[in-house]
Amino acid sequence: MFITPEAFCQSEVLKGVVNSLARYKRNKELKYLSAAKKSIDSLIAVNNDTSNFEKNVYLAVINSSVLYADSLNSLNLPADLLNKTTQLVDKLNGSRKRKVFEEDLKYVANCLANVHIRNAFNYLKKSDLLVAQQNLLSAKKYAPHFNRLDAYLAYINGRLGNLSAAASFYNNLPLTEEAWSENIEAASAVYKAVGDTTKAIKLLERVRRSSPENGFLLLDEANIYNNKRDYASLAPLLPALLESNSNNPDIVFVAANCYDRLNNFEKAEALYSQAIELNSSAYEPIFNLGLLYLRKAQLKNFTDNKDLLAATKWLEKAHEVAPLNTNNLEALRLLYTKTGNTVQLNNINNKLKQLTN
Repeated sequence: MFITPEAFCQSEVLKGVVNSLARYKRNKELKYLSAAKKSIDSLIAVNNDTSNFEKNVYLAVINSSVLYADSLNSLNLPADLLNKTTQLVDKLNGSRKRKVFEEDLKYVANCLANVHIRNAFNYLKKSDLLVAQQNLLSAKKYAPHFNRLDAYLAYINGRLGNLSAAASFYNNLPLTEEAWSENIEAASAVYKAVGDTTKAIKLLERVRRSSPENGFLLLDEANIYNNKRDYASLAPLLPALLESNSNNPDIVFVAANCYDRLNNFEKAEALYSQAIELNSSAYEPIFNLGLLYLRKAQLKNFTDNKDLLAATKWLEKAHEVAPLNTNNLEALRLLYTKTGNTVQLNNINNKLKQLTN
């Protein structure tokens, strides 16, 4: 993920170390890193030169290279090498002398970031989310501009139930499509979970512009509008949504209900009927279709016999499916009152009394 610099600093005292590093860079064989490690340790130990900034930079370069390249620790280096190296690097980064060794320390930071990312994924495979999170936070310290870390941290915080933190990390991601390609579904879910549907909608709209064929994004955005009962915003999405989900009774019902709420009775009627054909035992489309005809009849002061007959047919069908549903019983009471069907009206009144007492 990161690019190493072309060359490290040069020094006559450190010639053996530099040569070993150069051989490693050419051949990618750990024996050269091992030789470099022995050389720098010897140089520091012989003169007790623990405060020499240049030598410590090389120690950090070599240690971080070993940690990155030798993931299986075939060189049998101490288990605390990572901790000691991070302590050393933090000390070096806090010095004014660091500017002379800017490229070297950048290389070291990249190596350490990669090591922590690798460790994070190893712990993630073991479902140890907390340790994985700590490793990612350490990686972010050394690679603060590596945006994918924010996506990883958002994902793990979402898994841990830290939804506000997850949303915050998603907020840090850039607006490019590439950054969101693997994170859109999780980010949308997090934003909705914390109640920030505005951000979820903006995110979905933005990504859908570059990926209009993505059915999940379209459905997710439609669900948000439907749950908010924002039918005016939902309606423009329905043609594309229905084109790819014409055999899904739930989506067809959502579309029918949207058109119904916007008083587009013709489209609503057709889609309620389609939903019923797809799932004849579902209560909602049957009841809603009955209500639609009842509303149409009400708009005509209950003078249209065709609408009254259709309302009777579907509301009675809904009563067969859900005989104890009070909403349907109330609708039937209004219907029987307007049609003068006293026998059925008395039956409905008795049922309502039994259910409300």
